[in-house]
Amino acid sequence: MKKKAEASILIVDDDENTRKSLTLIFKRKGYEIETAGTGNEAIKKAQKRFFNVVLLDIKLPDMKGIELLAPLKEIHPDMVMIMVTAHASLETAISALNQGASFYITKPLNMDEVLSTIREVMEKQHLVIENRQLLQEVQHELAERKRAEDRKKELETQLLNAQKMEAIGTMAGGIAHDFNNLLMGIMGNVSLILLNADSNHPHYSELKNIEQCVQRGAELTKQLLGFAMGGKYETKPTNLNEIIKKSSEMFSRARKEISIHEKYDTALRPVEVDRGQLEQVLVNLYVNAWHAMPGGGNIYIQTENVTLNEKEVKPYNLKPGNYVKTSITDTGIGMDEKTRQRIFEPFFTTKKMGRGTGLGLASVYGIIKNHGGFIQVHSEKGKGTTFYIYLPASQKEIVKEKKLPERILEGRETVLLVDDENIFLDVGEKLLNKMGYTVLTAKSGKEAIEIYEKNKDGIDIVILDMIMPGMGGGETFDLLKKINPDIKVLLSTGYSLEGQAAGILERGCSGFIQKPFRVKDLSQKIRLILDS
Repeated sequence: MKKKAEASILIVDDDENTRKSLTLIFKRKGYEIETAGTGNEAIKKAQKRFFNVVLLDIKLPDMKGIELLAPLKEIHPDMVMIMVTAHASLETAISALNQGASFYITKPLNMDEVLSTIREVMEKQHLVIENRQLLQEVQHELAERKRAEDRKKELETQLLNAQKMEAIGTMAGGIAHDFNNLLMGIMGNVSLILLNADSNHPHYSELKNIEQCVQRGAELTKQLLGFAMGGKYETKPTNLNEIIKKSSEMFSRARKEISIHEKYDTALRPVEVDRGQLEQVLVNLYVNAWHAMPGGGNIYIQTENVTLNEKEVKPYNLKPGNYVKTSITDTGIGMDEKTRQRIFEPFFTTKKMGRGTGLGLASVYGIIKNHGGFIQVHSEKGKGTTFYIYLPASQKEIVKEKKLPERILEGRETVLLVDDENIFLDVGEKLLNKMGYTVLTAKSGKEAIEIYEKNKDGIDIVILDMIMPGMGGGETFDLLKKINPDIKVLLSTGYSLEGQAAGILERGCSGFIQKPFRVKDLSQKIRLILDS
């Protein structure tokens, strides 16, 4: 078996006999040897491989040995250079050492001294290389630890933010629920007065103002609920183009200084959305664009079908597949990166006091996320802003909305009204009586079951609150469904917990109405269910 070479040596000398004799001596000692007769030949050989030691004659045909030190060191900084010369001088030795040589020996060579020198320099070389590798390993480990610590801090921050957002969302949802019930009491009583009053009533304008204030309060709670991601209500396969056209036309009529340019994909795939919530998203984005263009400007809207791969949806923890993309671009003042990163935070706003709550974009984010989609934003200071909304495409057929007369619709059927709030039961019963209905009331799910069991043949529809102590709306609905599989139920609530309303609707509930609602909306919902 051939003995493995201890190390490699490149002999650079213009004298062939010197090269041969040194080669013979070093090979006997186990070294791997290559030789070069010129400086250029030495450079070419060094470019092909690493040599532990270079024995370099100071005089070469094409260059001085000292001139070869720099290019060889540039190729392999760890190669040890030993200068060899027949005419030593202190000045030459110092020059060679300054330019990268490790040692300087003179001819005629004392081979024992040469071999000893080579062993010594190689030991130092190995130590330097090992120390460097160890240092690199330590630096790599420290860098990995730093990355791990940074990642840990990032995850802790994300978790803390998620917990904070969840806590704020829970609080917001609870506030919205209670506030909507209060607004429903105000709205209901105002509606009762307006039912018996015309424009000549001495307090007609004040009552209409109260009604408008209630509607503004309801819009605020919608934003709270959107941020709280409180669940979709009524999702239907929808052509997004129709919702966008409707909302943009309404906004354009109100803001004449804004020009809206639309580009729709005529073969747009359906999406399953709560239409009211999607209108809320669009209006919030239009208003945001309007605030960014105080002197007027342009809004560009575009819809298109897209297919997203796993890499594109992974950051949002979604599945790859077909999506519907909506782009909304304004020509406004734009945002810097610091602002852009915070725009979806609740209560963060760049607007002056009184011009915004900081809930609009937070609710946009919550609603889109709750629909299984995601939203991106691109903006530069002075160059406008673009929001990109992605919603999962649906295979279901689009459900056309049935248009009803714009008036209060009456009826003669019997209604079971179920709610734990006395103020809503009182005003709800009076409103339904005004519409011509016979009304039974229940303050809890348990009481509703008892009343329905006794009067099931005479009750035509149940208006059921979803959030009640004890037996909630979901459980109450399931028990009512067991009594009568064909029961007609209109779900009513000021707040839907994550997926609750959608879950009840999927189990056969006939419809949904969100508090606070107008008398006209309630009357139309009831007739839509009873007449279907």
